[in-house]
Parts: sequence; structure tokens; C-alpha cells
Amino acid sequence: MIALLILSIFLFIYLFYVLLRPEQF
Repeated sequence: MIALLILSIFLFIYLFYVLLRPEQF
């Protein structure tokens, strides 16, 4: 269950990064 939490956090960070820097993507 801890792995799922870590994965969720990672996905959230990735989404935030893409939203903050849409020029790179």
C-alpha cells in the first residue's frame, strides 16, 4: 500500500511539472 502512495505522489508531481512547463512537453 505504501508503494501505491509513492506512485500517486510521483504521478501528481509529474502532472504538476507538465502543467507548470508545457513549453517543454
